[in-house]
Amino acid sequence: QVQLVESGGGLVQPGGSLRLSCAASASIFSITAMGWYRQAPGKQRELVATITNDDSPNYGDSVKGRFTISRDNAKNTVYLQMNSLKPEDSAVYFCYGHPGGPPEYDYWGQGTQVTVSS
Repeated sequence: QVQLVESGGGLVQPGGSLRLSCAASASIFSITAMGWYRQAPGKQRELVATITNDDSPNYGDSVKGRFTISRDNAKNTVYLQMNSLKPEDSAVYFCYGHPGGPPEYDYWGQGTQVTVSS
């Protein structure tokens, strides 16, 4: 079973940037899609971005034009570059892996906190 470990979260001012990393314990080339979800207090978990193993990205509407997802198969790592951060981006960000099949086969990291505040 693949383990996912997030890092790079922290406190940043509005308009600032952060880069999140998700390190996998096995080859991510074999995983159909990787990505990021987030959950803020009082809100449901929402899609941030995904990227397929053929390098096709998809973004949630709230982050389009500001966030960029990428993957480095040699390092078994997925990244999320977050620019022009807003207070409403504050949330716990979770790394996600989809190996195919039903949702119960998906992998999830433990999350990393992102706080955008002045």
